[in-house]
Amino acid sequence: MTRFICLTSVLALTAGAAHAEMHFNRIASFPVASNIADGEDVNQETSSEIIDVTEDGMTLVYTDSPLGVIGFVDIADASAPAPLGTLDLGGEPTAVAVIGTTAFVGVNTSDSYVEPSGKLVAVDVAAQSVLGECDLGGQPDSVAKSKDGAFVAVAIENERDEDLNDGEIPQMPAGELALVDVTADGISCDTLKHVDLTGLADVAGTDPEPEFVDINGLGETVVTLQENNHIVVVSREGEVISHFSAGAVDLDGIDVAEDDALDFTGSLTGVVREPDAVKWIDDDHFATANEGDYKGGSRGWTIFAKDGSVVYESGPSFEHEVIKIGHYPEGRSENKGVEPESVTTGTFGNTPMVFIGSERGSVVGVYDVTDPANPALRQLLPSGVGPEGYVTIPERNLLVSANETDLVEDGGARAHVMIFEYQDAPASYPQLTSEGMDELTGWGAISGMVADGDMIWAVNDSFYGGQPSIFKIDPSRTPARIVDVIRVTRDGAPAQALDMEGITLDGEGGFWVANEGRTDRDIPHALYHVDADGAITEEVALPEALMAVEKRFGFEGVTKVGDTLWMAVQREWADDPENTVKLVAYNIVTGEWGAVRYEKAAPDYGWVGLSEITAHGDHVYIVERDNQLGNLAVTKKVYRVALDQMQPAELGGDLPVVAKEEVRDLIPDLAATGGYVLDKVEGLAILEDGTIWVSTDNDGVDDHSGETMFFQIGSANS
Repeated sequence: MTRFICLTSVLALTAGAAHAEMHFNRIASFPVASNIADGEDVNQETSSEIIDVTEDGMTLVYTDSPLGVIGFVDIADASAPAPLGTLDLGGEPTAVAVIGTTAFVGVNTSDSYVEPSGKLVAVDVAAQSVLGECDLGGQPDSVAKSKDGAFVAVAIENERDEDLNDGEIPQMPAGELALVDVTADGISCDTLKHVDLTGLADVAGTDPEPEFVDINGLGETVVTLQENNHIVVVSREGEVISHFSAGAVDLDGIDVAEDDALDFTGSLTGVVREPDAVKWIDDDHFATANEGDYKGGSRGWTIFAKDGSVVYESGPSFEHEVIKIGHYPEGRSENKGVEPESVTTGTFGNTPMVFIGSERGSVVGVYDVTDPANPALRQLLPSGVGPEGYVTIPERNLLVSANETDLVEDGGARAHVMIFEYQDAPASYPQLTSEGMDELTGWGAISGMVADGDMIWAVNDSFYGGQPSIFKIDPSRTPARIVDVIRVTRDGAPAQALDMEGITLDGEGGFWVANEGRTDRDIPHALYHVDADGAITEEVALPEALMAVEKRFGFEGVTKVGDTLWMAVQREWADDPENTVKLVAYNIVTGEWGAVRYEKAAPDYGWVGLSEITAHGDHVYIVERDNQLGNLAVTKKVYRVALDQMQPAELGGDLPVVAKEEVRDLIPDLAATGGYVLDKVEGLAILEDGTIWVSTDNDGVDDHSGETMFFQIGSANS
């Protein structure tokens, strides 16, 4: 009988527990573009997809399909991974498994879908040289090694053309499984055995498309036929031991519409699992990540016994946990949600664990599977953009993720390998969650913030245009908790044309919100007065003197000093000298406008702008940042300006230039969790006791790792 278990993740989120427990924490991130040779174009697209490690646990080997190479990383010092270069194998590497110091790499050499071809290549990792290769007679998609190192299994997918007949199968030629013995100096091609998998699946049985393989301690290979929604277990001799449909599930409490809003009240019935990755937990049980393909994708993961019986089904529970930490990809709601694509296993201490990677949520769930029928979620880790493969190194207490997405063309994050260590320490992630709310509450794209006593209010930006929201955050808990949400409305409906980038208290229980305009998309530059229930009660348009020089990059923060609202303009408008911006004032009693001028840093790359302004004591505090990430990030700083300098002059005339004082360089804080430096520092709030809180915008997990950092940086009173 299929079991649906909604797991409570409170234990997984007690990062501030009074006593330390064992947790995985990220200790390093390695951009695989670092492996590009000197003199070559570093802006080439790269990728780290499938990954494994040498027997001594010191060298990682990953496949890089865009570059057509395998890459090597030295992790002798796991906290400081070092590039070891790449090796061209004469095709597209699709999978790798390492036995000892020999990597066995599946390489696709196909000219077309109807004439697939490929090879299995043995590589000496230390020498980075080819030991030998076997013609597979088809396109390989996954490679697995036996526990005793005696043989490897290869899933020969012979993938379909997704543009032909809407991707429907059958599309010949059929895929198959290959088994081949290995030797001390490579592979024994004359032992290559092809295992016929046709005639097994109810869905397109003539065209099995093997997706992923793994081998247990008995030498039995489990194979997922993703498009066929079928699973096959094959003996060491190549005989089919069992085969069965992967089945279907009913899902409740999910978002089924891509409408720029997070609504988890939908349901779907009969969703076929269509599993992708598969890993043995022990000799009798294996776990599948049910990513789905062209007809299904159940958003979760399953544990099967090898006779086909379902031992555990996550249902939507994994996705629900991803939602709570702000990693839900709204743009995939109509499709496959968080898309669990990868799974790996490992025993740390005495605890057998399953690691489930969400391709679209860019997060990995860590489950204790001591009892395979009742897995317990222990942690959620930030995995990098588009996790594709994982490897565990229990003898070194390490978990490694390979993340395939390279956003170099969009100026975003590069493909990364990320390293996590199992430590006797609190969990460093997540830093913000909606865990504990009465209703499942999604969030993301946190922008401006304001303190209210010992609580913080934060807005989301235009990414959630169908659901503009104000979130109430309790920062006293670890991780910080979203405890309430106010939906912003106009005439009783979700307010449209909002890009809320700043929020401040009105002193009467409501708020003032700064809207960053974009007139080419009919989003106005404006201030909105919002009551305690979220209703917009007043709209203040910008004066002609500002609109005459306006540009797209407008208000990025608002704060209230007496009767005056102060707004930080992100970047130069038409009348601003280079590397200066306005701090704009609006008196809510008299309606008068004015401004001062603020001198910002000149960018090393891209641009530098302001993203927040907050008043506290005798100063206003300002976030100044560039739009760079990783090693290119230079300016991520908090400055302050004395209030006695904030004397607004008339718009259109000479504006006084204020003096700024550096409060904190945020780059060390942004690097503290072992990831690359995030670009969008957008929120700053200062509690009554002076504690300064900072947050980052995760862009709604759209071309982003989904990570939100929410951290304190000391006191404004010190």
